[in-house]
Amino acid sequence: MHPFPVSQRIDTLADLIGQTPLLAIHLRWKGARRVVHAKAEHYNLTGSIKDRMALNVLRQAYACDALKPGDTIVEATSGNTGISFASLGRMLGHPVRIHMPDWMSDERKALMRSMGAELRLFSRAEDGFLGSIAAAQEMARARDDVFLPDQFGNPHNCEAHEQSTGPELIRQLASRGLCPDAFVAGVGTGGTVMGVGRALRRIAPGVQVHPVEPLESPTLSTGYKTGAHRIQGVSDDFIPPVVDLGELGAVLSVSDGDAIIMAQRLACELGLAVGISSGANLVAALLAQDRLSPDAVVATVFSDDNKKYLSTDLARVEPVKPGYIAPEVELIGYEAIACPPAAGAPPAG
Repeated sequence: MHPFPVSQRIDTLADLIGQTPLLAIHLRWKGARRVVHAKAEHYNLTGSIKDRMALNVLRQAYACDALKPGDTIVEATSGNTGISFASLGRMLGHPVRIHMPDWMSDERKALMRSMGAELRLFSRAEDGFLGSIAAAQEMARARDDVFLPDQFGNPHNCEAHEQSTGPELIRQLASRGLCPDAFVAGVGTGGTVMGVGRALRRIAPGVQVHPVEPLESPTLSTGYKTGAHRIQGVSDDFIPPVVDLGELGAVLSVSDGDAIIMAQRLACELGLAVGISSGANLVAALLAQDRLSPDAVVATVFSDDNKKYLSTDLARVEPVKPGYIAPEVELIGYEAIACPPAAGAPPAG
C-alpha cells in the first residue's frame, strides 16, 4: 500500500503545476515598440502546459470513480500529454501506456520511457495519429481496468484552462493595470484556446481569441488534414471535438520556418529556451496585435521548453523565406510577472 493517500498525492502535484510566471516580452516591429505577454508554461512539473490538463483530468476521474487504484492509463498523444500522464500517472501509482506517431522527436520518446511508460509507436502506414487514437479507444473498450483520458474530447481539458490558466493570466495582467484585448494559442487538442478564451470573455467580452495553425497544414481552415508541418504538438490529423470554432476569432496561420526562427531567437538572444510552438505563438500574437494597434494587450502561452526538440530542425540553421516575421523583429528584453493568489486563497507558506 502506498504510504500517502491519492488525495494527498494529487494535492502535492497541484503544488507543482500552475501559478506560472507571465513574461512581458518587449520588442520592436514595424518601427513601433511593443509588448506581448506570454505565460511561461515550461515552469510546470514536466515542462509543459499539458500538466494542467493531465492533473485536472485525473482529479476529476478519481472523483467520479472512472479511475481506480491499479488501473492502466492509456492515451494517444503527440508528446507533451504523454510525458505529463507518464509522470503524474506514476506518482499516483498507475501503469501508463502511450500511443504516439513514430515521427515525433526522440527526446519525447526517451522522456516517457524514462518515467516507466510503455510506448507504442504508430507509423504513417498505420494511420499515425488517428491509428494511435483508435488503438487507445479499442483497448479501453476491451478492458475494464483501463482509463482513457481522451484529451481531444474530454471537457475537463478545457476546464483546466478555464479554471487555472485563464484566471492566472487575468490576475497577472490586472496587477499591471491591464485588461486583455486578444489571446492566441496553437491548437493541439484546443483545450488551451477554448478554456482561456472562456475565462477571458467573462471579464472582457470583446476580447479577440484566435486559434493558431501551421501555414503548411491548415487543418482548422480547411476542415480536414492537409499538408505536413514541423510544429510538433499542434495541427494533428483532425479538428478535435473540444474545439468550437464558433466561439473563436479568425484562425491565424504561421509558417513552421518562421516559428522555428522565432524560437531560436528567443533562446539565443533572450535566453528563453522555448519550443517551436512557442515561437509560432509569439509570431501569431504579433499578427493579432497588428490587427488592433501596437499598444494592444495581446497574450499567449509559451507551451514548453526546447529540450524536447534538440534532435529536430530547431537545432539547425533555418533558411529565411519571404514573408517571415521573426527576422524583422527586434527582441529587446522581458520582465517576469509573478502570479498573485486568487481572491480568498490562503497565503503561501
